[in-house]
Amino acid sequence: MQPKILIVEDEKNIAKALKYNFEKAGYAVYCAVDGQAGLELHDEQKPDIVILDIMLPKFDGLEVCKRIRQKAATPIIMLTAKKEEIDRIIGLELGADDYVSKPFSIRELMARVKAVLRRHTPGNVSEIFKAGTLEADLERYEVRVAGKPVNLSSKEFSFLKCLILADGKALNREQFLEKIWGYDKSMEIDTNTVDQHVARLRAKLGSEAARIITVKNVGYRIKTD
Repeated sequence: MQPKILIVEDEKNIAKALKYNFEKAGYAVYCAVDGQAGLELHDEQKPDIVILDIMLPKFDGLEVCKRIRQKAATPIIMLTAKKEEIDRIIGLELGADDYVSKPFSIRELMARVKAVLRRHTPGNVSEIFKAGTLEADLERYEVRVAGKPVNLSSKEFSFLKCLILADGKALNREQFLEKIWGYDKSMEIDTNTVDQHVARLRAKLGSEAARIITVKNVGYRIKTD
């Protein structure tokens, strides 16, 4: 099956070049020229990944990212012409999986897309974690607490998955950054980002929030019994 990619970019030359190259590489490509159209196409086509420009008409990329994250865990790579670190940090904290600064190499962007899709592609073996009223299907990217679905962003799910796969062992903040963002990006992200994601994850887990345990001077682990 062709992977589906949604490109939300208002610069026609960039959108056209990306569409051509991704279609040539075997992707089914959908394009939107503003934030509102991007959200509508996302809901309609349910793409496997989104390439999202920050500077967009109607809704900017940060708002689009935020709205997607409220309802789906679709991987997102953000494009930005801004050089300020704060813009990249805000995008990542809203749930973006990666970012690429303009001008960029299409070959590099395609490599980033493949890497992000690889991280989000479930393995061949179904793994279901159960502890208390918490149930997480690592293959289907589904989480339930007391039988009710929990809507996690892709990053929040990645944090939970890391904890589950650690099988009760504590992970430090640097390990989370390396596992979730990759070695090439982890050095650029403040370790406080880990604490912020864990706080949001706990808030969404509700009655099972205490299952994520803070290990003083180390990081976090999950209570598996």
